[in-house]
Amino acid sequence: MILDNKKRILWITQTAVFIALLIVLQAAIALLGTPLITGSIVNLLLITSVMTCGPFSGLTVAVVSPVVAKFLGIGPLWALIPFIAVGNIVLVLIWHFIGNLSLNGKEYPVYIIALIVAATAKFLVLYIGIVKIAVPVFLGLPEPQAMVISNMFSIPQLITALVGGALAVALFPRLKKALAGRKE
Repeated sequence: MILDNKKRILWITQTAVFIALLIVLQAAIALLGTPLITGSIVNLLLITSVMTCGPFSGLTVAVVSPVVAKFLGIGPLWALIPFIAVGNIVLVLIWHFIGNLSLNGKEYPVYIIALIVAATAKFLVLYIGIVKIAVPVFLGLPEPQAMVISNMFSIPQLITALVGGALAVALFPRLKKALAGRKE
């Protein structure tokens, strides 16, 4: 019972740290005005949270991320937030299921596969959900605004997911080592 409480408190703390990092980094990067950097950092945090804390932490950060972005003034229309959350959820779940596979202690090939599959899946979810469904069917926006949103949720999403994933793969061994060194 005490161990369960310790694990629960650790999970809450770790997830809160990722959410705090998400808020601080999104707010700081928003000043630069570049969605490619913001998206890459968000994907880095999504993937790192699932790799270090597990799927429920990653899923929590995945759902909170677009809402936080909207409140910071850098997020999209409210109607698009569910699509973004689903894209983030797909990224996290694929990283969880593929990234935890074992190839006789060889992590990098698994991480590369997870990177490619998860980034592609998130891109497809966002592209189909937002560009092909939400923008033309639900939003009824003027053509210039519809084009801007459609462009934001096409290839740039694949790029930011790949960059964020590559950063996570590069940073995770050091983070894993640091976390192992502090455990009792």
